[in-house]
Amino acid sequence: MHVLITGANRGIGAALAARYRAEGHEVTGTARQQARDLVPLDVTDPASCAALAARLAGRPLDLLICNAGVYPDGNEQLDTGYPAGMWAQTLATNVTGVFLTVQALLPALRAASGAKIGIISSQMASHTLASGGSYIYRASKAAALSLGRNLAVDLAPEGIAVGIYHPGWVRTDMGGPAAAISAEESAGGLVARLAALSPGTTGCFETWDGRAHPY
Repeated sequence: MHVLITGANRGIGAALAARYRAEGHEVTGTARQQARDLVPLDVTDPASCAALAARLAGRPLDLLICNAGVYPDGNEQLDTGYPAGMWAQTLATNVTGVFLTVQALLPALRAASGAKIGIISSQMASHTLASGGSYIYRASKAAALSLGRNLAVDLAPEGIAVGIYHPGWVRTDMGGPAAAISAEESAGGLVARLAALSPGTTGCFETWDGRAHPY
């Protein structure tokens, strides 16, 4: 199986790449800056996405995991924070970047039999569980959830399944040292979820450990 993971240079993305490689799969990991064993990809740049697609031309892609993301507004204050530039940067990465990546890699996904797309969202995408704050990140992850569910509808006739996942509160640069689980635990759960993803479950919003997540 050929797996492509965006944002594979650290955290959950790196743990996913390590897990799939350990299972014997071919992994293409990407990062904004080129590094050893990683392909350069700026998900906010259409030219960069097109270059990645050209690099993969002729190679089927069985699984695309859209993991790259940013969370810049955890400490912003409602009265004075959340500047417009922060909104633009976050939405460009967490939402537009997901769409541009999927769009660019559709030929490679279509070349595989029963390809899958996994979108890493967050429990903070849920309007049911809204708890305030982090407005930009919450809005971007809610948009990524909506994007994934609509992609699931449009790609279902082609046999491409799409799943959206909350990876857990993970001990990464984003989640912080007090988080509940390790990147390796999160990756193990996500690998299981993606293995179970099928045309019958396309459009699902699930937690890393297999629970249906409220919208």
